[in-house]
Amino acid sequence: MNGYGSGFKTRAWLMAAVLAAFMAGCGSGDEIFGTGGLGGSAPPAGPAPALGTLAGFGGMSGGGTAGMTNQGTLTQVNGGNMGTTATSTSSVTGFHDSAGDVYTETPANIGAVSGLIYSCTVSTTGPTSGGVNAASCAIATQALADAQAAYNDLTPAARPGGLNPGANLSGLTLAPGIYTAPAGSFLIQNGTIDPAGDLTLNGSATDVWVFQMATSLTVGGPGAAFPRSVNLTGGALAKNVFWQVGSAATINAGGGGTMVGTIISQAATSISTAGSGIITTVNGRAIALTASVTINNTIMNIPAP
Repeated sequence: MNGYGSGFKTRAWLMAAVLAAFMAGCGSGDEIFGTGGLGGSAPPAGPAPALGTLAGFGGMSGGGTAGMTNQGTLTQVNGGNMGTTATSTSSVTGFHDSAGDVYTETPANIGAVSGLIYSCTVSTTGPTSGGVNAASCAIATQALADAQAAYNDLTPAARPGGLNPGANLSGLTLAPGIYTAPAGSFLIQNGTIDPAGDLTLNGSATDVWVFQMATSLTVGGPGAAFPRSVNLTGGALAKNVFWQVGSAATINAGGGGTMVGTIISQAATSISTAGSGIITTVNGRAIALTASVTINNTIMNIPAP
């Protein structure tokens, strides 16, 4: 009996030890919030890219006649500026800033910018209505150059080895690191009305996420329905989330939801769609390097440095 009891106790102790080790492993960040289920761990993203002048902007567009358009009456840009290097007199529509510059606002298109609108064009009324302000244009031009530099810093060429989490990020919880779209595009898309399909980023206030895609970013849907959000947990900050988009970014076409991070796209960036009365929140920035930024009934909160 003593031998049997001793052996039983030994086996019980070993089973308990194995169970404890298993539970400890499950409690690690890499398994619960990381990428253990995705075939590995995302490489560290390193420090956030230097934004320079761009840090004070919520929206920035560049190239030719591409500018900034607001299509609703509930739009607010909080904590900073908007800008464009476009030169057409209609390049900025539906906005006014704290200096009294008004750019083609109508009863259906009113957007308040808490800071200034830096542009290479003229306003409808206000300080820059009489001609292009050279200093304002220079600031917009520098912000666009800083945006391009940040974009280059976020690419796979500069930050290689990104993990493939799958094209659709819906329902995932991701640890900090670099993530690369498997076929060039990322989606956050799920045809449900509950938040189960949102993306969650879990990490500390110093952790950085970089999402790299050769082509497009689509948040929300399918179609104009089912807005999706990006949620931050564990102390993660919007200023440390970056989306490097090789073509266009479309955020919640039907309105609603909360997007997080700095989106820098080569082509157009659009948030919601004209006619939607549902507010979309962006805790971050919307940048289009060579095309337009179009937003509708959007509350944009620019992250503090």
